[in-house]
Amino acid sequence: MKAVVVNDEGTLSVEDIEMPKITSPDQILVKVAYCGLCGSDIPRIFHHGAHFYPITLGHEFSGTVVEMGSDVTEFEIGDLISCVPLLPCFKCDECQKHYYSLCKHYTFVGSRITGGLAQYIVINKRNAFKLPKSVSPIEGAFFEPMTVGMHALLLADGCQNKNVVIVGGGTIGLLAMQCAKAMGAKFVAVLDINQERLDLAKKLGADAVYHSKNMTASAIYEALMPHRFDQVVLETAGTPATVSLAIEIAGARAKVGLIGTMHHDVTLSEKTFGMILRKELEILGSWMNYSAPWPGKEWQLVSQFFVDGKIRLDELIAGVGDFNEFTQQVSALNGHPMNGKILLNCI
Repeated sequence: MKAVVVNDEGTLSVEDIEMPKITSPDQILVKVAYCGLCGSDIPRIFHHGAHFYPITLGHEFSGTVVEMGSDVTEFEIGDLISCVPLLPCFKCDECQKHYYSLCKHYTFVGSRITGGLAQYIVINKRNAFKLPKSVSPIEGAFFEPMTVGMHALLLADGCQNKNVVIVGGGTIGLLAMQCAKAMGAKFVAVLDINQERLDLAKKLGADAVYHSKNMTASAIYEALMPHRFDQVVLETAGTPATVSLAIEIAGARAKVGLIGTMHHDVTLSEKTFGMILRKELEILGSWMNYSAPWPGKEWQLVSQFFVDGKIRLDELIAGVGDFNEFTQQVSALNGHPMNGKILLNCI
């Protein structure tokens, strides 16, 4: 079969490798349909951030079950699934409390073990989420990044009839924005320094957008004053500046969910730190996207949103290509962030 292989010098190659085989009764063989590139894959490719090399990445994928181990009764041949990349131990104290994202003995598809940037992959049955008949394979490849924002919204006790502010209009942010709308938020705003992203946010249903390079934090705070109560702020960009901004623009007793992965130290000014106290903010760390019953309410809600036609993806896709086209698109990033999702088409 064909697979995209990442080499330790930061290069990608399309290689013919041996097809994987089921070696445990609780595994399934999946024919991959679509696999997306995650922002977390970029340092794995270009900045020596993978656990080992050579490696086949890919944890945002959908596919069809083509073979099953003897203990698998949850699926049938031909079922369309979305990858649930985390495999916790289910035994530690954290897992017993259903804090699966906090398991210390986990493995992870496309990071600690080989991933879905290939024609076929063998995964544990618990790494698969069965998709409804009306959900398409390309929608299935977006479940994992969508549930990241959903997890933070659920940690904030949901957002029905609340005001939601998204700091960062990238793919995760715009998916979280659509989830917030689908969950019944009464007002959703998006902040970014990229006008194209803000225009897209409006197109996808944002009630307001703010250009955080052209507007000061205090000006954005004033603009949000009518929506300052019952507020959830999600930081999705993962930069020191946007963490500070999320705190500065938050309303009274807002819940500030930190989603973006940080690659630099964060230093808060005395004034910004004081805002946490003076506005009595609740700071929520959000890690991955799992809860009980496994893989979690996040996955069930996202599935329903797709069934109900509440999520738009076309505008979020930067490119869909075969193995060679995908490899060229990813290589062209040269370590820089994506502007939209890049997907491998294995169909």
